[in-house]
Amino acid sequence: MRITLAAILLSAHAALAAPDIVLAIGGEPETGFDPILGWGGYGNPLFQSTLLKRGPDLETQADLATDWVLSDDRLVWTLTLREGVKFSDGTALTAQDVAFTFNTAKAAAGTVDLDVMRSAEALDPRTVRIVLDRPWITFTEAFFTLGIVPRTYGPGYGRNPIGSGPYRLVSWREGEQLIVAPNPHYHGPRAPFGQITFLFTGEDTGLAAARAGQVQMVAVPAQLADAVPPGFRAVPVRTVDSRGLSLPMQGPVTGDPAIRRAMNLGLDRDLLVDVALMGHGTPAFGPADGLPWAGKDDRVDFDTEAAMDVLDAAGWTPGTDGIRARDGVRASFAVNYPAGDSTRQALAETAAELLRPLGIEATPKGGSWDAIGRVMGAEPVVFGFGSHSPYQIYSLFAERLGGVEYMNPSHYANPAVDALFEQAQGAESLDASYAAWSQAADHYGVRGDNSWLWLANLDHVYLVDDCLDIGRPGIEPHGHGWPITAGIADWRWTCE
Repeated sequence: MRITLAAILLSAHAALAAPDIVLAIGGEPETGFDPILGWGGYGNPLFQSTLLKRGPDLETQADLATDWVLSDDRLVWTLTLREGVKFSDGTALTAQDVAFTFNTAKAAAGTVDLDVMRSAEALDPRTVRIVLDRPWITFTEAFFTLGIVPRTYGPGYGRNPIGSGPYRLVSWREGEQLIVAPNPHYHGPRAPFGQITFLFTGEDTGLAAARAGQVQMVAVPAQLADAVPPGFRAVPVRTVDSRGLSLPMQGPVTGDPAIRRAMNLGLDRDLLVDVALMGHGTPAFGPADGLPWAGKDDRVDFDTEAAMDVLDAAGWTPGTDGIRARDGVRASFAVNYPAGDSTRQALAETAAELLRPLGIEATPKGGSWDAIGRVMGAEPVVFGFGSHSPYQIYSLFAERLGGVEYMNPSHYANPAVDALFEQAQGAESLDASYAAWSQAADHYGVRGDNSWLWLANLDHVYLVDDCLDIGRPGIEPHGHGWPITAGIADWRWTCE
């Protein structure tokens, strides 16, 4: 009995001794912390666990599932759950909760793409069977991102989430702050902090809080990344958070392969990153640079003369004002970006300046997403994408998704690409699908149709207290949610 009591007292003392930290890293979700409505899709759901998780190098790791098997016909997934998992309210998590989560998410038809799922059912308390209506290897993304909710899920869940993740919600004042504490029933490593407060501040306010010593971490845009307060250090994190210019295939200017090819050849991406991002990023040539499913040779060297030769050969002739024209059509178009997004504005303005010497007039135009939505099929837009799944490529280049919400906004279509996508989706595993995804870039990318003008991959820059060790962050996706907290179990406070 004394050993048990000592263990309890030691555990209680550790919880009391764990430091509290304050983070200003944005990411307050409009629909609350509800995985059914998309929470966790671009990073760690924190309150919920997922079936699988990714390591720092995107390697697959077990979370709730300890075994996962795909049938030979690629239509049935059978997953085995770890024993003894509980939700934060102390109730057991079983295969019925997993099946309920997947079936509810499919019925909601929200941001979680479960369109190919026919059914999910619990075979016993620890075994789930998920049946698909066609081979679709990127369905596995749901295993990494869909947080599991209890069968008691209902209206209001997103503002009072019950999950099996490392933390539980204590309080939430919308637009101001969120307070979380360790989930005592979590199946993984003990949370390293007693309490975490997330401040929902603007960029300048977050930086001011860091200068005042009121936060231990703040996420900043490139324009503020060099303003490091005393006692802090800048931590740039590699990402696949890409910014690119959509090039509508039916546009009178961007519909011409010569214009698209010339822009990809003649844009100095290194200079673009230096000017627009103050060096806090890398040149982008596709939406998955550096990932296993990216095109192996999907990049070009900056070459102004080659770009000029392409335009000359296609009959685009410089006018008296330096802007090229052909058959009475000027090489001129608007570049749309969401007003209020300083990074996309800087990219739009800098790209426009760098394209002008080619004789191409790109005019930056800020507006609301509603306004952009009305013109994006005809005019270029500075979009942001980036995912840990090759489905991101499918969503941008599959003909069937042309103009569906924000997917394939350029209405790109190439039968060879669609055939490779079908081959990839029918692969026996995610790893086995990479070769076909990569080969598709030979067609849609800068060695082929030049269907986009990709600009830059952003660094996610965090200003971190010198006493806070955040380990080695993984490659982060597009900047929604809290991807930096995916490795929170490895964070440590190093000062007394």
